[in-house]
Amino acid sequence: MNYDGATHRAVLQTAEVGYGVTDPHGRLRWVNRSLADLLGLPMEQAVGHSLPALLPGVPEGPADTPTVISCSGADQGQRWLEVRCSQISCEEASDHRELLYAAIDVTAWRERELEVAQQTYAMRRAQVLGKMGNWEWFLEDDRVIWSDALIDMLGHNGPGNMGFAEYATHVHPEDRPEMDRVIKRALRNGERYNYVHRVIQDGDETERVFECFGEVIRDEDGSPIRLLGTAHDITQVHHVHSELLRLSEEDPLTGLPNRRALTRALEQQLATGEDGALLLLDLDNFKDVNDLRGHAVGDRVMRTLASVLRERLDDTRTIGRLGGDEFAVVMPKATIEEADALGIELADAVSSLPVVAGGAAATKMTVSIGVAPFSSGSGWEAVLANADLALYASKNAGRNRVTVYDQTHYADTAKRVSVLDRLRNALDNGLLALHAMPMVDLLNGRTVGYELLLRLEDGIEPWLGPGEFLPAAERTDMILEIDRWVMNQAIQALHENVTPGLRFNVNVSGRTLDDTSFAPFVLDRLNAARVAPGRLGLEITETAAVTNLDAARSLAEQLRAAGCRITLDDFGAGFGSFVHLKHLPITGLKIDGEFVRNIDKGSRDAVLVTGIMEIARGLGLSAVAEWVERPAQVDALARLGVRVAQGFYVGKPRPLSTLLARPPRITASRLTVDSGA
Repeated sequence: MNYDGATHRAVLQTAEVGYGVTDPHGRLRWVNRSLADLLGLPMEQAVGHSLPALLPGVPEGPADTPTVISCSGADQGQRWLEVRCSQISCEEASDHRELLYAAIDVTAWRERELEVAQQTYAMRRAQVLGKMGNWEWFLEDDRVIWSDALIDMLGHNGPGNMGFAEYATHVHPEDRPEMDRVIKRALRNGERYNYVHRVIQDGDETERVFECFGEVIRDEDGSPIRLLGTAHDITQVHHVHSELLRLSEEDPLTGLPNRRALTRALEQQLATGEDGALLLLDLDNFKDVNDLRGHAVGDRVMRTLASVLRERLDDTRTIGRLGGDEFAVVMPKATIEEADALGIELADAVSSLPVVAGGAAATKMTVSIGVAPFSSGSGWEAVLANADLALYASKNAGRNRVTVYDQTHYADTAKRVSVLDRLRNALDNGLLALHAMPMVDLLNGRTVGYELLLRLEDGIEPWLGPGEFLPAAERTDMILEIDRWVMNQAIQALHENVTPGLRFNVNVSGRTLDDTSFAPFVLDRLNAARVAPGRLGLEITETAAVTNLDAARSLAEQLRAAGCRITLDDFGAGFGSFVHLKHLPITGLKIDGEFVRNIDKGSRDAVLVTGIMEIARGLGLSAVAEWVERPAQVDALARLGVRVAQGFYVGKPRPLSTLLARPPRITASRLTVDSGA
């Protein structure tokens, strides 16, 4: 079919592409409607003009590639045009030629291109700021596309087209088997996957940690064709988690595993079904060291003892500090003879260590040791109890010796069980009681609150004090029941007595810190009894708090958020006390009585108490001094800025029932202090 010239012109006039033809002098001699519209001129006005003059930036002669230019119009705003120039005729003279211009409006495409570029940049910045990267692995040709952010995270200095095998060289050798296993399983099952691995960066010894997630893309037949993945740099989070885990399982004073870590190690060993032995060590007369020479010397003894014991054990044996002056050693695959020999070696090593404080004479330290064998089917509680019985046998036999558990220790077992039986009977039959010790404002003699103390009142001889029955309870879950009983009694008493200013402090054991349901229990009871949370305070010993920092912080955060008071008890008794204040959301401190005992005798305790008070004021914490037993201590504490104290001088504990029946009134005259305080 033939078309005449009119048909061609009609087609050109209706085309969406702008066309223009210049004469040999470079002026437009014909344009179609689309080009005129792009120029913003009527067709007849566009003719006779130079196109480069109308559209600056267009080529003035033929070019192999199109030119993209930006132009603007009053009605059309900013636009982008793609212009091609080609020669359509040529006369003999080289400067006489006709050119064909073709122009296309690519504004929409250009704006989309800029939008995509901006999105790509924004995504890259988000990945960089979020420490994330991604990859896409095309399995058929083993080709991987890596995001720039991931290449930066890896610190990769090689070519950007590395394969997955080369990426694996950046993964820590110990972590590669797990990564390979997870990816192979995902390729086989088509499931999403994730794993964590350490990264070795080029030229950098700093170890990074990546958490990776991904999924497998399959074709219609179900065969894997691509692997998508993301990597998140969690190095900082990993380090924080590791540090918190270390703190939760490490004794802060000695650096040894704490009770939780040691009992878990014992459980793991028992799970193997292999025989072994447990050594339980207790330093003889350690309380005398603390009482006579102070906690600083006691702490030094503990650290020295831990170092000596650790040096004499190989890597197959685990030593930990159970608390106080008690240590334990787990010995896998050990015979009872080997355990006994090791106990003697450790006892000899301890007895060779002198402890010197100031100018005092050297004191020889000794240790009593109990040994308990274990085998398949043993429970860790039973093993620990048997070792404990053997340890008590060593103590009763004169200390500084090693005793292996046998059935003759059953009498001791019966005695300890008797204590637990008495506690169980007391819990079930209402034979536990609370006494209240006042906390008194030293300037006006007014009682600002009470610490509740537990008493066993079952009428059975011998009488047992808290120091005798609570340690037994803390070795079992009974302590959890006792803590809940005390808390319930305190809240009920506050509910029934609306005396203005009546506030109670309740002690919480270290075992209860691990009870995740305890905080909800307290909050439920407060809500049910309609007791203002500010009337209730919890006291957590510093030793228990730092031994289980995570749990202590969790409990404190939940109860403090509701309005309860949280006090760190025995503050200053532990090692590095001030450091722990950063991690616990507490409201107050109880200054350990060891610093108060001789506060009025010109000792260094005044300097330490001053420091504690400065810390308390700076952090907005209340402070209470313990063990106030004579008037001179009141004067000394008041001069140091201590406002509140407790002790037999300012107020002896009395039954809670008596207090509630007739609230005591402490007069200011009893607590006269130096006017210069």
